[in-house]
Amino acid sequence: MSFYINNTNPNRPGPLGNNPLGVCEKVLIEATKVFDACVSQTTETGIILPVTSFNPANPALPLTYISAQNQIGSEVTVTDIVIDRLEQTPNYANVTMTITIPLTVTYRDANGVIGTGTSSIVVSKSTVLFVPQPSMAPIDIKATASFSSTIGTYTAENTFTVTGCLQIVIKVTALVDLLLPSYGYPVLPPCQACQNCNVCPGVGDLPLYPTASSGTTININRV
Repeated sequence: MSFYINNTNPNRPGPLGNNPLGVCEKVLIEATKVFDACVSQTTETGIILPVTSFNPANPALPLTYISAQNQIGSEVTVTDIVIDRLEQTPNYANVTMTITIPLTVTYRDANGVIGTGTSSIVVSKSTVLFVPQPSMAPIDIKATASFSSTIGTYTAENTFTVTGCLQIVIKVTALVDLLLPSYGYPVLPPCQACQNCNVCPGVGDLPLYPTASSGTTININRV
């Protein structure tokens, strides 16, 4: 059996009839579905940031703190995830995790030279969320975070103690197949014509997207 062979279930992809809203088909996509999410915003004090990977190297001590924030392009790391389901409401659980957030620390050294270094903060987080029951599509706990600080002091060699704003978003997700209404493929406008361009023969004969007009169920008799 497939979507189109020996299958009369209406929950399958395929073309639709005339629709006043322009929806022309039911299309199946693979997507990350978010089952639950929450955001936490706190002011954190007394955070100790040991700094490494100085740029420029070997700054003159002592250092004067300027700021700390997320490293551009670096993702947080989520570890030690524990899902403790609530006995009275088993579809909900207390979700506990450890989140490591990489940071870029900006400072001024004793010679007045501004430099940067790397550090990180580790946060333990616990919250109650809706967590679906186990299925073939595994549940994933994800987190994103941002940290920003402009208040801090140099408290030990290559170490700052800082205060900053921390925002964490936690999501319960799963990679699933979703059946959605669709307006079909977009019509792409032609590009601005360029001078002295060579046109590749035969390329214009290919459609932009694969054709999926067959939505009629066929019956195949198996011996």
